[in-house]
Amino acid sequence: MFGAQTHSEPSNWRRNTSSNPKTSTTTIKTIAKKTHNLSVKFQDLYSFSVEGNIDDVNVLNEVRERVRQQGKEWWALEASKGANWYLQPQLSVSGEGLTVPSKISAIASTITSAMTLKKLIRKGIPPVLRPKVWLSVSGATKKRSTVPLSYYNDLLVAIEGKVTPATMQIDHDLPRTFPCHPWLDTPEGKAALRRVLVAYSFRDSDVGYCQGLNYIAALLLLVMKTEEDAFWMLAVLLENVLVNDCYTDNLSGCHVEQRVFRDLLAKKCPRISAHLEAMEFDVSLVATEWFLCLFSKSLPSETTLRVWDVLFNEGAKVLFHVALAIFKMKEEELLRTHQIGDVIAIIQSTTHHLFDPDQLLTVAFDKIGSMTANTITKQRKKQEPAVMAELDQRLRRLNSLKDRRKIAKNDHSDRSSFFFVCILHSNLGFGGYKPIILVFFFFLQCMNGFYWNEQSKVHTYDSIDSYIWD
Repeated sequence: MFGAQTHSEPSNWRRNTSSNPKTSTTTIKTIAKKTHNLSVKFQDLYSFSVEGNIDDVNVLNEVRERVRQQGKEWWALEASKGANWYLQPQLSVSGEGLTVPSKISAIASTITSAMTLKKLIRKGIPPVLRPKVWLSVSGATKKRSTVPLSYYNDLLVAIEGKVTPATMQIDHDLPRTFPCHPWLDTPEGKAALRRVLVAYSFRDSDVGYCQGLNYIAALLLLVMKTEEDAFWMLAVLLENVLVNDCYTDNLSGCHVEQRVFRDLLAKKCPRISAHLEAMEFDVSLVATEWFLCLFSKSLPSETTLRVWDVLFNEGAKVLFHVALAIFKMKEEELLRTHQIGDVIAIIQSTTHHLFDPDQLLTVAFDKIGSMTANTITKQRKKQEPAVMAELDQRLRRLNSLKDRRKIAKNDHSDRSSFFFVCILHSNLGFGGYKPIILVFFFFLQCMNGFYWNEQSKVHTYDSIDSYIWD
C-alpha cells in the first residue's frame, strides 16, 4: 500500500505543488508508452514510495487531471450554493414553522443536494476539501458535538503512562506501520499515531485494539491533518459506519462479512464463484485483509482514499461493491486458473496496480449492480447464528488443544505455537492444498506482523484462523 498526504507536512519533505489549493496536485512526467515495460520508482501524491511501470505513471497523470477537472465542479457549486454547502444540516421532515408548500420545496431541495453530493463524491473529493467533507458526511462532526470540546485532550491526560495489552501491541505494531514513509516513520509520526490508537483503545474497551486499525488510523492522520480529527473519524468509522463487532475480540463481525461476501460473489459473479469453489479456494484468504484494513494495505493510496470517500458517505456496503469489482475486473483470467497460487497472484497484482480509481468504482457500481444496505443487513442476520456457532466450536477445540500441548507462556511461544496449530490442523483431515496454504500463510503472517498473540490476549487478525475451521 502506498499512503496519503501527510498531516503536518514537515518542511524537509513537502512536495512542490501549485500555490492555488483548488488546483494543487502533483504531476509525474509522462513517459512515452513504448517503454511501458520499464520499471520505475517514484513518490505518489501522498509521499509514499511507489514501484510500477510507465503505464502506471501515465494512468496516475490522467487520474490527477480528472481530479483537477472534478475540483472545478466543487468550486462552481460553492459559488452558486455558498461556501461549505455540503456541511449544512439536513432539514428534518417535520419542518417546523414552514407552510406545506415550503416544506415540500425544502425537502425536495435537500434530496436534490444529497443526490448531487452523492454523485460528486463518487467522482472524487478534491484532496483539499476531503477532511471537512469526511467529517460532515460521516457523522464525525455530530458525534464530536455530543462531548466537551476538551474530550480528546482530557482522554490523553487521563491515560498517560497506562500500560495495557492493547498499548503493548500498539507499540509492537508502530514500527511496522508503513515503514519508510517520510513522516509516519519519524518519532513525531509514530507518537501521533500511538496517541490516536491508544486513546481509542480506552474509549472503547470492547474493541481495544486490533491489528489493521494501525493502517487505517495512519491514513486518517495523513488526510485529516490533526490527531483529534483523525480520532473522531476512527470513532465514527468503528461505531457507525462499519458493522458491529468487526474488531472485537473474536472478530465475529468480520467473519459475518466474509460469509456475506461469499454469498454475494455467488450471486453477482456466479462463474467466478463456481470456479473458485471447485478449486477449494476460500475468498477470505484475500478478502479478510480488505475488510479489516479497508483496502489500505492492498490498493494504491490515491485509490484507497477514493474508496473511503464513498465509504464515509454511503456506508459499509461500499466494501462489498469494491471487493466484488476486483474479482469482476479479472473474471476471464481467474476462470483460466487451475492453482490457488495463481488466483492469489492475479488478485495481488491487480490490486497493486489499480491506480485508476474511476475504473474500479465504475465496475463496482455500474457492473456489479445495486445492493441496498437493507439487503446486506438481511444477509448478515442470516449468517450470524452459523458464525457464532462456529466461533464457539473453535474456542472449545482451541482450549482442548492448549490443554494437550501445555503451551509455554512466553514471548517466543506465540509464533511457534501458532505454527504448531497450523500443522496440527493440516493433519485433521484437510485435503488438497490446505496444509500447504496454512504453512505458507504462517510465514506470510509472520513477515507482515499479523499473528496470534497468545500472551497479551490482544485480538490480532489472522485470515488463517477462519480458514482452519471452514
